Amino acid sequence: MTKIFAHRGSAGTHPENTMASYREAKRVGADGIELDVHLTSDGKLAVIHDETVDRTTNGTGHIKDFTLAELKELDAGSWFTSEFSGETIPELGEVLAWVKQEKLLVNIELKNVFYLDYPGIEENVLQEVNRYGLKEQTVISSFNHIGLNTVRRLDSEIDCAILYSEKLYQPWNYAKTLGSTSLHPHLYGMNDEMIQYAEQIGCPVRPFTINEEQQIEKFIRLGCSAIITDFPERAVILREAISR
Repeated sequence: MTKIFAHRGSAGTHPENTMASYREAKRVGADGIELDVHLTSDGKLAVIHDETVDRTTNGTGHIKDFTLAELKELDAGSWFTSEFSGETIPELGEVLAWVKQEKLLVNIELKNVFYLDYPGIEENVLQEVNRYGLKEQTVISSFNHIGLNTVRRLDSEIDCAILYSEKLYQPWNYAKTLGSTSLHPHLYGMNDEMIQYAEQIGCPVRPFTINEEQQIEKFIRLGCSAIITDFPERAVILREAISR
C-alpha cells in the first residue's frame, strides 16, 4: 500500500514544519512526516525549510547566523494565520521524540544545498536518529547528492533517497553510484513506465509534491511506495477509496 508522507507536516492547512502541522498529519492518518533541517550557529539542528527565517517567521536573517535559542524566540505560526500564533521552530530532537512516541515514519531532508555547506550535518542527523532508535523508520533525502553519499559512508543501512527535479536516465542506476536506495523525484521527473520498473526492481519511488486529487490517485494506482503531499488528509481519503 502506498504510504502517505505529510510534506512539512500538513503544510496545506497548517504552518509548515511546526508541531501543529505534524500533529495534524498524525490526526488525519498520515503514515509519516517529511521535514527539513538546517544547522544553527551553535551547531544545533533546526527544522525549517528556507535558508532564512524571513518567509515563515516574524524575524529576518539566515538560519546559520542564529543560535537555536534565538530561533526559538521567533513566531513561526502567525504568518499562516493568527490561530497559530506562538508556534515555534522545532529542534530535530524534539520532533524525533514525538515521531517515536506516535510510531510514525520520518523523511529528513538535509538542506545543505547551493551555497550552504553545514559541515558535519550528516553525522549530526544520524546521531539524533540513532539516539531515538528510529533508523528503521527514517529516510534521509537531499538534493545534495554528495551529502547523501556522506550519509551512506557513515551508515551502511539507513534508507537514503535522491531528491531531483530533472528527468534522469535510469535514476535507479545513478542512485546506486551514491549508495542511495530510493528515489524522490519531482512529480514530473519520471514517467509511468520508469516508476513501475523502479518499484519492480526494489527501488522505492516517493514523488513530491503530490497535491491534486488526480495526481494523488495516479501515483497510488501506479504502485508508488509513497507520495509526499501538503494535503495528507486528502491523500488518505483517496487511498481508502481506491482500496475499497
